[in-house]
Amino acid sequence: MEINIAPSAREETKSAARYYENKVEGLGKAFMGALQIGFRRIQTYPLASTLIHGEYRRHLLDQFPFGIIYRIDDDAITVVAIMHLRQKPDYWLSI
Repeated sequence: MEINIAPSAREETKSAARYYENKVEGLGKAFMGALQIGFRRIQTYPLASTLIHGEYRRHLLDQFPFGIIYRIDDDAITVVAIMHLRQKPDYWLSI
């Protein structure tokens, strides 16, 4: 199943990767790697993640305090947010 990533989620991804890379060299790349693993897991097991609001699910990343917020559409998975778990966790509901 194809994954479509909302522009706002792409920006969140870039921002988080820059933040981690500025903290420790290579950590931004590790974040991006964890995100890619998360995407692959969602593609393989789209129904395995926790339902958190209506049709939206949250997949937790390994080693980083982030969740991938997504919904399953007829022919694709739509990622609406790459959410930091400790910073305004419900902000994405207003997107």
